[in-house]
Amino acid sequence: MKKQILSALTILLVASGGMAQAPTDTLRLSLDDCLRIALNENPTVKVAEMEIERVDYSKKETIGKLFPDISFSGQYSRTLAKQTMYMDTGEGTMAIKVGRDNTHSVGFNATVPIIMPTLWKSLKLSDNQILQNVEAARASRLSLVNQVKNAYFAYLLAVDSKAVLEENHSTAKFNADIYAKKYELGTASEYDVLRSSVAVTNIEPSILEAENVITQCLLQLKVLMGMDVNINFLPNDALENYRNSMFNTQVAADTALVNNTNLRTLDLQTDYLKKALDVQKMSWFPTLTGSINYMWLSMSNGSPFKNFTWSPTSTAGLTLSIPISSGGQRYFKQKQAEVSLREMKWQRENLERSLQMQVQVQQDNINKSLKQIATNEGGVRQAKKANDIMQESFRIGAASFIQLLDTEDALLSARLAYYQAIYNYLVGQSDLEYVLGNAPLDKYVTTSTEY
Repeated sequence: MKKQILSALTILLVASGGMAQAPTDTLRLSLDDCLRIALNENPTVKVAEMEIERVDYSKKETIGKLFPDISFSGQYSRTLAKQTMYMDTGEGTMAIKVGRDNTHSVGFNATVPIIMPTLWKSLKLSDNQILQNVEAARASRLSLVNQVKNAYFAYLLAVDSKAVLEENHSTAKFNADIYAKKYELGTASEYDVLRSSVAVTNIEPSILEAENVITQCLLQLKVLMGMDVNINFLPNDALENYRNSMFNTQVAADTALVNNTNLRTLDLQTDYLKKALDVQKMSWFPTLTGSINYMWLSMSNGSPFKNFTWSPTSTAGLTLSIPISSGGQRYFKQKQAEVSLREMKWQRENLERSLQMQVQVQQDNINKSLKQIATNEGGVRQAKKANDIMQESFRIGAASFIQLLDTEDALLSARLAYYQAIYNYLVGQSDLEYVLGNAPLDKYVTTSTEY
């Protein structure tokens, strides 16, 4: 119930920010709306945030080991056979039974670490683990933003592609109707009628495929947004709306990888290994612990439930432990940690090269997509003009159906390629943003984190 209420409040909050609601009760969400809901409702992000809380409790557990450990205990024992002591006398050896039937003891015991180098260094390991989980939560958000954007753009591409196919289908159907009428008048052959009818039929599978892609993209968006699949919503954008901003947006000039989540995670892991090595070194140092206990002791004969005679007793002491030899275990553990540190150095160098290559590839793809958009725009205009001329020529009988079909196919290909280029640009920008790790996450967080 709590989850449903939070989801409803989030949707209402986004809706109050300017979302339009269609008469059919279908939510119209922008890309920012989808990202905002996803970052506040996606279960993967919530789990990553809960991991931060869990590790924080783990650190507090480690800190608790620095404080005294106090316990209360009680013990009872029944003597089955008393101990016999022998004493030599002038007349011979005398046997004496010592001890009592019942022994009761209760009391408090406290131990406190005084010098614990390994424990002190372990606290820094807990701090590093918290930072790693914070970065893991950030990585989950960055990945989610990238996935939501790509799914959103894929939906827009499918919608625009479907619109182009439906327009082409309408034109083909119109031409088929013309041939059917001409056939009735005896001015067209049956072959022309069949050919035009087949052209209509050939487009229909592509339209159905586009509809399936639209449905799949919507379902994927709902899953990424942590939304119930029965909630009706539609993106309220179109690829064409991004066209003007593309040429006004400069490709990221700052390609520094300081915010890349993979590099930051690797650096934190390296720092963790350094601190783990310090912990291993501290195992060579002595430890000192103190202990205090206060007990009450009662010994009696007969029934264990009466004749109590309690006598208090207390002790205090120190325990010093000096490691001397463990068969080389500490030494070899330290060497393992040193080797792991050297490995991390090479792993980071290799990862940084790979990421730089990805940045370069994404930049090249973005620039290529911009050129393709400009080229395809001209191609669409030319294909549209050629198709209009051919449509008029076909209407007056100056062009054949094959010529008309060629121009329609050219226009269809040009328009689909135009939308594909816009989609490639947007996905390239999203992927580059993910590699650089500079997505504006704070922009989409609208509610406080709840565990």
